[in-house]
Formats: sequence, structure tokens, C-alpha cells
Amino acid sequence: MKLAMIGFGQAGGKIVDKFVEYDRETGSNVVRSAIAVNTAKADLAGLEHVPERNRVLIGQARVKGHGVGADNELGAEIAEEDIDEIQGAIDHVPVHEVDAFLVVAGMGGGTGSGGAPVLAGHLKRIYTEPVYGLGVLPAEDEGGIYTLNAARSFKTFVDEVDNLLVFDNDAWRETGESVRGGYDRINEEIVRRFGILFSAGEVQEGQEVAESVVDSSEIINTLSCGGVSTVGYATEEVETAGGGLLGRFSETDLDATETTNRITSLVRKAALGRLTLPCEVRSTDRSLVVMSGPNDHLNRKGIERGRKWLENETASMEVRGGDYPMSGTDRVAAVTLLSGVTDVPRIKDLQSVAVETKDNLEDIEEESEENLESLVRDESDELEALF
Repeated sequence: MKLAMIGFGQAGGKIVDKFVEYDRETGSNVVRSAIAVNTAKADLAGLEHVPERNRVLIGQARVKGHGVGADNELGAEIAEEDIDEIQGAIDHVPVHEVDAFLVVAGMGGGTGSGGAPVLAGHLKRIYTEPVYGLGVLPAEDEGGIYTLNAARSFKTFVDEVDNLLVFDNDAWRETGESVRGGYDRINEEIVRRFGILFSAGEVQEGQEVAESVVDSSEIINTLSCGGVSTVGYATEEVETAGGGLLGRFSETDLDATETTNRITSLVRKAALGRLTLPCEVRSTDRSLVVMSGPNDHLNRKGIERGRKWLENETASMEVRGGDYPMSGTDRVAAVTLLSGVTDVPRIKDLQSVAVETKDNLEDIEEESEENLESLVRDESDELEALF
């Protein structure tokens, strides 16, 4: 699937930067164009793989390149005001070669959470290609303002895109992990999962052709139900022959039953394990399973059995499946895309905390104004202000 990726804000830019790196390392050729948009000059300068000509600094007249300070209302206003500057970079995207746009943003900050929905709405008005969002939810311990930002951004973002793929930091941060180390690892997890998903159907030079091809239309159809999507991933090391490892099987000796059982097991682990956004699997509208790995460890029977299991588990009649052969790897992986999920406790919790935070902020602001008033007024009210 060929994508034009646009990273909005610090988190969005870093994730797109990592996607470009992954694309080059794997030769998957998914990222047809990569753009990073930010109000902070330093964040754009820190990117390594997005071309400098595609790094767009917005809001210079208002924030002088220093960011919006987690103010997502300001982030949205700046995106609206400077949409022509962003469009100037998008004008260089070879849209005729692109299957879809992917707008990537962290939903807890200011620039991305405010600006990404604005950009998504703009793209949908201009282009006929699908516009998807990839939104990253903040962890609960990142603070109330980030939760409030995420809840407001989520509500807006999901209405402006054809489908919102969500990654929940709260489900992925590890105890005792540094913030920087945590984000770097999480970004790698994001790119690995979505990288395999979007790579499906893209044939590399010299790559073996899949038995059951998953092309871009399969992904688009799965996401066409709209709403919110989550992705599962499971992987297992295999012993290969002729790949530099001492395999106990030759290509003709591989046990078809073992291969089939492995695929089915990985599909189960991917769907029932740690999803990018935890949810009740049976609330899925449509789903897709992609198997990747050495070609001789993939077979049609295993993929069909895994697809059938996912159909039963999700109670959905629209379940697609296929394989993506990869040379030079000793791992078989399953990726499950669960689209249109509706039973998501994390979103309900996020909204509840956000409402409480909003009420608390209003109370604090009112109290602060009263305290300031009592501080600057003399008791007898004899002093007058200059103007």
C-alpha cells in the first residue's frame, strides 16, 4: 500500500521519521512521500530521515518557532491559518501513485492534537484518496492537561478521517522506563506493526509472490467501515534452511501440519494479546489478518484457518486474509487489523478523566483570579490603577 505520510507535531514527526527508516531498511517501498509539520523549529531539526525540504514550520508569526505549549486550541488555529504552507509541501506529493494519506500525531500535546484533525479535514475536501489517522494516546501519568487534550482531539480526529488507527501509550509503557527510552521503544513498536500491515501487497524486487495476496484494496475495504481501529501483532522465531541458520528442515521436509498450527496460533496471539488499543474483540466490524515471514513457513491452509478463527472470534462476516513473504528473516509474524471497534474501555476512561480535569481546571482558574484580585487590591480601595 503506497502512502503519503504526514507527521503533525513532535510525536507525529518522529513516528513518520521512523517509518521512513523502516521503509529503507526493509525495502518495502510503502512511504511514497513523507512530510513533517510542526510549530517548534527544534523538533523539525531533530528529524533524521524526513527530507529537509519536506519539513514545514508553521505558526512563526504567532509562536516564533517555539511551539504552542500543549495548547491544542492554538495548534488548531495555527493549522487553519497556515494550511496553505502545508499544502505547498503536499503539492509535491505524486498523488497518482498514492493509495491513501496517513496523518500521524500524538493526541496529548498541542500542535499535533490540534492540527492533525484540521489537516485531515482539509485533505478530505481536496482529494479522493482515503485519509486515515494514526493517533497516539498519552499515558495516564503524563498529566491531566494531556488527557484533556487527547479526549478533545480524539473526538475531533475520528470525525475528520476515514478511519482512525489508535496506539495507546498507557498500554505499552513499562515500569521504571525513562520517558525518552519509553517513547523510542514505543515508536519502534508502532512502526513494526503498521509497517507489516501496510507492506502487504507491495512486491519487492526478487521477492517471492504471496500465495494469497493482500493488496491495498483489501486494506481500504477493511478500513472503509470508519470509526476506530486497533492492530495486534505476534511473532515467533523459526528455523530456516539456507538462510544462514542451522535449520532442522529442508524446504521439502517442512511439516505442513506444524506450519499450519503455527500460523493459527500466531493469529490467536495477535488478536487476543496486546493490541495497539485494547478493546473487546467481538465489537469489531471488519478485520484483516496478514502473515509475514519466510515463504516456506507460510501456507494457504494455515492462513485460511487463522482467518476463519478470527471470523468466529469477532463475529464478523467481513474478514480478509493473506500472506506477505519476506526473505532474509528467521521470524514468522501475524498482524491483525480490527476495524470499527466500539467496545473500548480506555476511551471511556479517557473521556471521564478529561471531563473531571476540565472541571478542576475551571475551578483552579476561578480561584486563581480571586486570589490575584485580593492580592492587588488594597483593603481600603484607595489606590487607583494607571489605566
